[in-house]
Amino acid sequence: MLPADLKPEQFNGYPPEARKLVTGHVAALQQLPLSFLPSLLREVIEYDFKFPAERRALENELANLKSLSAEQIKDWFQGFAQILLSSQLEHSDWVNAPGQFVEQLSSYLWTTHQLDAFRTAALAYADRLRAVAPPELPPARRLGITVIGQGVATHDEPLFRKLRAHGAYFSGVKPENGLELLLNLVAARAKAHPVPYGHWYIDGGQAAPYDPVLTCVSYHALESVRAALSGKIRAEIERPGMGPEALRTILAQMRPADLGLGKAGEAVLDRFQVKLLTEGSGTQVFSTTFAQWAAREALRRAQPLTLLVRFAPRQRQKPMNEMLSASHDVAELDPLGSLIDADMGAYYNWLNLQRLPGAEQSSFLVWFEGHHEAIAIGPSLPRGTESNAAAGLDQLLAWAS
Repeated sequence: MLPADLKPEQFNGYPPEARKLVTGHVAALQQLPLSFLPSLLREVIEYDFKFPAERRALENELANLKSLSAEQIKDWFQGFAQILLSSQLEHSDWVNAPGQFVEQLSSYLWTTHQLDAFRTAALAYADRLRAVAPPELPPARRLGITVIGQGVATHDEPLFRKLRAHGAYFSGVKPENGLELLLNLVAARAKAHPVPYGHWYIDGGQAAPYDPVLTCVSYHALESVRAALSGKIRAEIERPGMGPEALRTILAQMRPADLGLGKAGEAVLDRFQVKLLTEGSGTQVFSTTFAQWAAREALRRAQPLTLLVRFAPRQRQKPMNEMLSASHDVAELDPLGSLIDADMGAYYNWLNLQRLPGAEQSSFLVWFEGHHEAIAIGPSLPRGTESNAAAGLDQLLAWAS
C-alpha cells in the first residue's frame, strides 16, 4: 500500500489520542513519500505516551504539513521522493507497525547505497521545519544539577576537567546536608513554575526523600523491572538463531505490563522507564549508565526546567552473561570507578542541556557529594575561574543564575 491509499479507518488500531490526532491529517499524509511517512507515524502512534513538549512538537509538525500546498509538499519532500523502495517494504503493514518498517528501511537503504541520500533529505527537512516551527523558549531559566561521587571517601585526581573552562570551580563548598538542600531547592522551583514533567530527580541508586511534586526515576525502584527484563533477555538469547537485530526488535516491542509496570495514571512515565531499559545500552546492569541515559532522554524528550541527577556506585565490570544471570549474589560495587564515570556523565549532562532552547540562560552545577568541591556554570559566572571561598550550594546556584 502507498500513502495515497490511506483511509482514516486504517488508524483504528492506534491509541485513542493518537488516532484522533492522525485522522485529522489524513489528507496531508496521503501526499507524503513512503520513504518518509512511517518515520512520522512511528512518533504519532506513541502520541498518548509522549511528554507535553514532544506532543507540542508533533502537533506543530502535522499542522505545518496540513498547511502546505501540493506544490510545497513536492518541494519539501523531493529528496525523499527520489528514494527507491522495494515491493516488500511497500506491501508491509507500515501503518500499524511503523517502527518495524523504519528498522527494515534502514537496512534496505544501507544495502542499496541510498543511506546518504536519505540522510541529506532528512537534514533538509529538519532545517525547513525548524525554520517555520522553531522550538519554544522555556517559561523560566533551566537548571541542571549533577551530584557525583557517592560513597567515595577521598579522591586526589582533579575533577570537572572538561567543565572548568566553562564555569567557576569552587573548593570551599559547605557539604553539610547538601543533597537535602538541593532537593528542597529543586522542589521549590517546581512549585514556583508548575509544569507537567518539568522538574525531575533521577537517582542512580536509591532515591533520597523527595517532594512528590518532582518526577522521580531511580535505578533502585526499577529493580524488579530490571530483573524481569534480564530474564526475558536470557530466554531470548538462548533460542536458536537469535541475533542482536532480532533481540532489539523484541525489546522495542515490550510494554510496561510485560515487565510488571502499569500503574494507573503513570502511563507516560512507565513507557519512558521501559524505553530506558530496552533502548539504552547497559542501563539494565550499570547504575551510572542508567543515570546518564535517563538524564539524556529526560532532557531530549521532556525538556524539563529543572533536572537533578545523582550518580551512585555501580557494580564492578564482569562478563556480560554473568551480569545478566539470575544470580542472587550481592554485586561488588566500584565507587571510585563510578566517580570517574559520573564525572564524564556530568559533562554529558551539560552538553545535552546546551541543546535545548534557552540554553544560553541556563545554569548548571556539579557537586562532589559529601565533599568541598563543585563547579557552577551560568551566564553571570566568569569562565575558567577558581575560588576557595566558603560557600553553600544554594549560594553557588544563586551566583550561577
